[in-house]
Amino acid sequence: MPDPRPPPDTTLATLAAAAALYLVLILPNQPGVLTAAGLRRFPLELPAILLALAACPPRRAAPLRGALTAFLTATFALKLADLATETAFLRPFNPVLDGTLVAAAWRLARGAVGWPLALLAAATLAATIVLVACLCWWATGRLAGLAPPRARPLAALLALPALALILLDATGRADPPGYARTTEMAGEHVAAALDARADLAAFRADAARDGWAAAPPAAILPALRGTDLLVVFVESYGRAAFDNPAYAASTTAALRDVEAGLAGAGLEARSGFVTAPMVGGQSWLARASLLSGLTIDNEGKYRALLGSGRRTLLHLARRAGWQTAAVMPAITLAWPEAGWFGYDRVLAAQDLGYRGLPFGWVTMPDQYTLAALDRALLAPAARPDVMAEVALVTSHAPWTPLPPLLPWAAVGDGSVYDAALRQGDAAEAVWRDPDRVREQYRRAIDYSLRAVGGFAALPAHRPRLLVVLGDHQPAAFVSGDASGRDVPIHVIGPPALVARLDGWGWTPGMAPAPDTSAWPMAAFRDRFLAAFGAGPAD
Repeated sequence: MPDPRPPPDTTLATLAAAAALYLVLILPNQPGVLTAAGLRRFPLELPAILLALAACPPRRAAPLRGALTAFLTATFALKLADLATETAFLRPFNPVLDGTLVAAAWRLARGAVGWPLALLAAATLAATIVLVACLCWWATGRLAGLAPPRARPLAALLALPALALILLDATGRADPPGYARTTEMAGEHVAAALDARADLAAFRADAARDGWAAAPPAAILPALRGTDLLVVFVESYGRAAFDNPAYAASTTAALRDVEAGLAGAGLEARSGFVTAPMVGGQSWLARASLLSGLTIDNEGKYRALLGSGRRTLLHLARRAGWQTAAVMPAITLAWPEAGWFGYDRVLAAQDLGYRGLPFGWVTMPDQYTLAALDRALLAPAARPDVMAEVALVTSHAPWTPLPPLLPWAAVGDGSVYDAALRQGDAAEAVWRDPDRVREQYRRAIDYSLRAVGGFAALPAHRPRLLVVLGDHQPAAFVSGDASGRDVPIHVIGPPALVARLDGWGWTPGMAPAPDTSAWPMAAFRDRFLAAFGAGPAD
């Protein structure tokens, strides 16, 4: 009598196929679940998949295999994307809104570790997704039709309660042993995509309601006539610089020194906190939120803003007679949306006259950016008042190599920094050690604060008011804060102007009190216009 048991190699192949599907299903989409306990949780989708495949004759299994392969591959890719965005931005990936993050991640990796390693990483990621697709196709083929023909109806029948368990767990109506996280995650992403449409419709309605849109020039910032206004964003400068013991002493010491320099120049400051719309990256969302007075927390809203008639602080200042400018040392590609924001001039990386070597992704040191801004926009005598939006990027990841602070007269064309660049640690060496990454972040924030503080204390060509703030918290593994979005903000200028903010509840000086209430970043535009103006038109 022949042995009814399958050959050992067939059994092993079947077990390997089931194990492959198990591994794809148990991959979590949140970094906190990447633990031994988390990876041991049984995926409820697996029995349903095995029973459905077993009940399907091999010759008719191609559509089912194709659907399962597509689902498993797509959810695997979404899990990888979620792991990346949860680590960097503390939120899941949204396929509808976050497509531009792929290009941004490529540019950051290329600047941080160079073309070869960035290309290798991208190729490895793409190859992994293709490998998973091939593995799922092979596994579903190996498992199709395993049930004898007479048992296939029973396998199909048993698949129904297995499917019911998935739905009960994914919808939160029951808590069976195991979990259906893959199905739940897929449902969450579909719901998020649908919610994004409704959210965008509400946002467009908000953008159309702007009390300042028709304000006459005389009502816009009359108290700042004859004053230059600089809105300076310090990359990755978050509340963690005060709250995290690894950074607090360094930040406090830098701000104490800055404050002394300001006092020597006859200037004062008020400091507080505002809540950024995101964390870890996408600085343009923070800048758009502050300038437009609307919370821009995703790329869809950003694009909707660009299609709206909303007036930014720059639009309004230009209407009132200021020459408006953007100083953007990180802009190295075409920037078509710049025309919407209300800039008379855009000084991108190639326009700032830097002749030194780039500091990896960071094109030039902050001190050079500020010196170039002064030469190009503020030094000319025959000019209107200037309002400039400035992005400082030395404190952008990877935070190495870092430039030294120089006497302002020594900055020149930036070639003086080349020696420091050659002596600095390479990003690929620093980023092998999380403690070294955090130490480099501390040093970068210290540098950026001292650079902007030193610039503020320099003799000015005419009175000027600086609004200096962080764009967002750094990634959670650097900040140590898994949820906070607050960033410091400082207003620096002549005492009489700064005193107009005394009703805001902010702290005198450069160090905001820990209990200072944080505003939404989007609240700044209207409060600032009210503090220095007559109010919006009726």
